[in-house]
Amino acid sequence: MKKCELLYEGKAKRVYLTDDKDYVIQEFKDDATAFDGDKKGTIKRKGIINNNVSIRLFNYLEENGVKNHFVEKLSDNSMLVKKLDIILVEVILRNKVAGSLKKRTGLEEGTPLPFPIVEKYYKKDELHDPMINSFHIKALDLATEEEEQTMTRTGLKVNELLLKFFSEIGIELIDMKLEFGRYQGGILLGDEISSDTCRLWEMETTRKLDKDRFRFDLGDVEGSYEYVYKKVCGEEVT
Repeated sequence: MKKCELLYEGKAKRVYLTDDKDYVIQEFKDDATAFDGDKKGTIKRKGIINNNVSIRLFNYLEENGVKNHFVEKLSDNSMLVKKLDIILVEVILRNKVAGSLKKRTGLEEGTPLPFPIVEKYYKKDELHDPMINSFHIKALDLATEEEEQTMTRTGLKVNELLLKFFSEIGIELIDMKLEFGRYQGGILLGDEISSDTCRLWEMETTRKLDKDRFRFDLGDVEGSYEYVYKKVCGEEVT
C-alpha cells in the first residue's frame, strides 16, 4: 500500500491517503495536549505505545463481534485503516465518576455508577466539544436516529468487552471516548483505544495510568503508558 499525501493532522495523529481510496494510513505522534490544546508536551514513545495498544484492542473487539476500521500494522507507530466518513459525535462511556462527571454531579472521584452512563459530545474543537443529546444530533443532522442507536449499542458492547479485558490484567476501565464513522453502508468503530482515550486505573492501588498523569502533572507519565503497553500487549516496549 503506497503512502500518499497528508490528509489530516490532529493533536495525536497524522492521517495519510493511500493509492486505494478505501484505505488511509493512521500514524501516531508522541505529542500530547490537554485542556483544548492549552497544555502541550511530548510523551516519549507514546506513538509506538498507542499504536500497538490500539491494534491489540481492535483485534480483541473484532474477535468478539465489534467491527472496526483496523486493517493491518504497518510500522511501530502506524496502521492501515479503512477510510471512514467520521461522524462528528463522540460517544463517552462512564463506569465510575471522574473528570467532568465529578464536576457536574458533585460525587467523589471513583464513585461506582449503578450502570454505564452513555454521553454524546459534538466533535467540534472551536466549540470545545460540548455535550449534546439526541435532539441536537437530529437538529444538526450529525447522524440518523438509527446511526445514533447503533453507536450507543456498539459503545455499550465495547465497554462490556473492555471492562472484562482490562479487569483480567488488573486494570479498571473508568471511562472512555469512542468515535465512529460510515463505511460502505455501515457504521464502524474508528480512531484509537489507548491511555489517551481511556481513563485507566491500576486495580490494587487506583494509580492513574492514563493522560490524567500529563493533564495534572502527576509524574511518571511515560512509565504509566509503558505499564499499560506491557499489560495489554504482554511485552516490554522496544
